[in-house]
Amino acid sequence: MRLVLALCLVAAPLGATAQPRDSDREIAVAALDARLRGNSIAFYDGGVSEFYDDGRYTYTYAGEGGTGYGYFEVTEDSTICIEFVTGFSRCDLYVLDGKDRLVVITKDGDRFPVRPEG
Repeated sequence: MRLVLALCLVAAPLGATAQPRDSDREIAVAALDARLRGNSIAFYDGGVSEFYDDGRYTYTYAGEGGTGYGYFEVTEDSTICIEFVTGFSRCDLYVLDGKDRLVVITKDGDRFPVRPEG
């Protein structure tokens, strides 16, 4: 069941419903690209997103969920779009919350804070 839910999240493109909170701050394109390209981010559920220097992207699901492969693009308005090799695509909003923590917001408004590095 978790795998089905995770695949649904991967397949959903960003829509107009992703709304940041008043305390959220957008990240400029160059700053967001510099922060993620060549790095990985970990989420509290155990999933890990990796953004390769050459534009490749992987998301490894927590537990036995497998890995999704694709290519990412940093776009305007603090958004990253990913085209998966399966043909699915999604765009998510990346913001800094009121505590300067990186948070990913899906098209449905679900918020996924990123674990601190280290």
